[in-house]
Amino acid sequence: MLLNNLSKVILVLIVTLFLGACATKQQATTATATATATATTAPTDDAYTGTETVKYLADGISDRIFFATNKSDLTSAATATLAKQSTYLKANPTLNVVLEGHADERGTREYNLALGERRATAAKNYLISNGVAANRIKVISYGKEKPANPASNVLAWSQNRRTVTVKTN
Repeated sequence: MLLNNLSKVILVLIVTLFLGACATKQQATTATATATATATTAPTDDAYTGTETVKYLADGISDRIFFATNKSDLTSAATATLAKQSTYLKANPTLNVVLEGHADERGTREYNLALGERRATAAKNYLISNGVAANRIKVISYGKEKPANPASNVLAWSQNRRTVTVKTN
C-alpha cells in the first residue's frame, strides 16, 4: 500500500514537472515569435519623426531634418522638409543660410564632427540640386557639442541626430 501511494506521488510529480516544462517552452516560443514578428515589422530607420524639438525657418517650414544612427542619408521626411526649404529660399533670394550638422553623444568627438559635416553637406547638396545657389549656403558641424536634448536615452539621441537650417541675414 505504501509503495502504491509512493508510486502515485512520484507519478504526479513527474506529470507536474512535464506540464510545467511544456508551459515554459510554450511561453518562450511565443515570446520568441512575438520578438521576431516585431523585428521584421519594425522600421529599420530610427530617424526622429516627432516635433518636440522642431523650430521653424518660416511658417510651416521646419528648420531641421533628422537622421538614423551613424547615417547621413536623407530620409523621405528629410527630403520633404528640404523641398519646402528650397522653395522658401528660392522665393527669398537675398537670404543666406548655415546648415548646422549635429550628432548624438555616442562616439568620439572627431567621428561625430565628421558625421555632422556629412549630414549638413547632404542637406546642402539637396538644396543645390533644387535650385538654391551654392554660395548662399554654408556648412558647419557641431558634432555632439550642442545637443537639442541633453538627456542620454534613445529619444534624446534621435532628436540630436539632425541638421538645422539657420538664417544668416
